[in-house]
Amino acid sequence: MRLYAYTVTTDSGFAPNPFHGYCTLATCKSGIRKRADIGDWVFGVGSVDMAQYGKLIFAMRVEEAMWFDDYWADPRFQLKKPNPNGTEESRCGDNIYHRFPDSGDWVQAPGYHSLDNGCPDPLNVEKDTKSPRVLISQHFAYFGRNAPDIPDHIMSHDEVDRFKGIRNYRCNFPQERHIVEWLQDLTRSPGIHGTPTHWKSADKLSC
Repeated sequence: MRLYAYTVTTDSGFAPNPFHGYCTLATCKSGIRKRADIGDWVFGVGSVDMAQYGKLIFAMRVEEAMWFDDYWADPRFQLKKPNPNGTEESRCGDNIYHRFPDSGDWVQAPGYHSLDNGCPDPLNVEKDTKSPRVLISQHFAYFGRNAPDIPDHIMSHDEVDRFKGIRNYRCNFPQERHIVEWLQDLTRSPGIHGTPTHWKSADKLSC
């Protein structure tokens, strides 16, 4: 079992996407999506720019992983396909990639990683498809704007801030057991515990 931590710089409900009964990481953080195995923990900490430094945005224990084409076709995740004209929850769907059967080229559905006109964004397509793999969990806690403080004994080790200066992600921590115990305690009540920080409204959420 490994721990993966990263800084959530944009908390929009897109990456991670905690809606419709599953927390999914299907875009961004290609390194984590490539390497994380079943049973590993992935968690996101708040950023200075969001005034959430030292807080936990979400935590998920990876229970399943699948390729983009399988995610696109899976009946469980059809509601995670974005609806640009829907509620904020439906607009931030992360089920946006599949391949053309004949050419194998990537198709990007209109969503948060598209251009403003809804056309595919080549830069995001390139970044996201470096690892065409989705991490999936029902064992998660998402807090968003209600992000709790990370306890002092988790935040620092030997007077060193564990989460300061994370540029992409960090894996493996000193005294991992304390972090795992804390994450397990937080996820005893799994699901959504707050709206995404960058939402302009508080639309009803799917728990």
